[in-house]
Amino acid sequence: MDALDPLLIGRWQFGITTVYHFLMVPLTIGLGLLVATLQTIWVRTGNQAWLRMTKFWGKLFLINFALGVATGIVQEFQFGMAWSEYSRFVGDVFGAPLAMEALLAFFVESTFLGVWIFGWKRLPKGIHLTALWLAVAASTLSAYFILVANSWMQHPVGVELIDGRAVMTDAWAVFTNNTAIVTFIHTIFGALAVAGGFLLGIGWFHLFRRRRAGIDTVDAKGRVVVGSDPKLGKGRDEVDHQVWYKSVRLGGWVALVAFLGVAFSGHAQAQLMIQQQPLKMASAEAACHDGTSFSVFSFGDLHGDKTTCKDVTTAIEIPGLLSFLAHNDFTTEVPGVNTLIPEYQEKYGTHVPDDPKYGDQAGREIDYQPNMEVTYWGFRLMITFGGLGALAAALALILTRKGTVPDKRWLSRLAVLSLFAPFAANSAGWIFTEMGRQPFVVAPNPDPSGVDGVFMYTAAAVSPGVSGGEMLFSLIALTLVYGALAVAEVVYLLRYIRGGVPAAMPELNHEDEVGRDGDNNDKDGDVLAFAY
Repeated sequence: MDALDPLLIGRWQFGITTVYHFLMVPLTIGLGLLVATLQTIWVRTGNQAWLRMTKFWGKLFLINFALGVATGIVQEFQFGMAWSEYSRFVGDVFGAPLAMEALLAFFVESTFLGVWIFGWKRLPKGIHLTALWLAVAASTLSAYFILVANSWMQHPVGVELIDGRAVMTDAWAVFTNNTAIVTFIHTIFGALAVAGGFLLGIGWFHLFRRRRAGIDTVDAKGRVVVGSDPKLGKGRDEVDHQVWYKSVRLGGWVALVAFLGVAFSGHAQAQLMIQQQPLKMASAEAACHDGTSFSVFSFGDLHGDKTTCKDVTTAIEIPGLLSFLAHNDFTTEVPGVNTLIPEYQEKYGTHVPDDPKYGDQAGREIDYQPNMEVTYWGFRLMITFGGLGALAAALALILTRKGTVPDKRWLSRLAVLSLFAPFAANSAGWIFTEMGRQPFVVAPNPDPSGVDGVFMYTAAAVSPGVSGGEMLFSLIALTLVYGALAVAEVVYLLRYIRGGVPAAMPELNHEDEVGRDGDNNDKDGDVLAFAY
């Protein structure tokens, strides 16, 4: 394939920008839900620890939200930039969910988030809290509308093919697509896993700093003796200990529950996948032949060629588990690649149509097998990192049951590193989902009641008037811009994480007393002074 092939570069561009953007999406959704919960507890109890938690984690939430918006805008622009043929094909279907996402969900989210930011001390507590919950609910709803569009690409429903375009005929079918519903549940639990790990890792870091500074000690039974440092004021008092201890415990429990939710919803997804995209499931298992066993580790020529899958050796497998994932029993065979490829060729043809819109791809033999290396290892990395995040949460809950963290630097570093595991699991899952759909950008619906002809090869989706050089320029430009944004986000996040609660509540560094409602809010020197 030509190094300046627009299709290849366009796929790299969309892949890079999308994966980068999706690093922020789950944190925004999950952390938003947790910050709203923290503020709810504070409003009900008046406990200063919950107020400090709300303001600290809320500040990090706002930084991530701002960068998520900046990077997310590019996603929809790319539909017209590099994928105009794709936009024409799906436009009638995508118009409704994307318009509702932008005009309803995102508009409501931004409006009420602004009310929350500027409403501190200006609005009654109940109204102020309601504004945050409305913003978080809109953010969650926004995710659903995006997933409706993406799930239609995985499983097109509610349309008919008119003059080569998919035209929506049943909006209810599109918005209640079973793929969208299960994917939404899976995504929300994945977001909560990210947020839980985030609280756990950062909370552990600050508890460890208090131990190393000698502020907190332990008695003969290993139970915490909470202290304070008068030189550091309220930023290192007894309430500060509660902030980080509660964060670790809450993060651990949220991460564990989220892992269970991800596992059960992932099981439901696997059962839909075997019906809707069986070749994706077979590639995820490196299953050349029909079988019932789940591959733990396989090696060899995972990709094979365009007609057969061969030379794959399964070194470790779990008998019956693949059948359970797909069919809820341990004996029903799951079709392998060599069984499915002839079926795909019979249904959808053996060669790309000889049509000018396919460019250099016209007339070429179609390779229906997804990139097996990516799908196989992406699936396993998703499970592995998800499991590591859950394991870290369980260990954290055990090790902090006496009120603080062990005074061991290596353990503190592992705890901080563990917060990246849910991010990696989410990214690996999306890469697997999107790459496993290839060579289709809109996968066919194999159900007998599915709409005939409603599918689109990725080769036909790229903009015909865009050259490889132009695509390469936009790829480099966007990568540089995204790189700069990444540096900005990391710098701001690290600044506020290291600064602890006083970075979000500068008044804690001053001599004046902070009222029960946190009303004394001197923001001098706070670079994010606009944020309450």
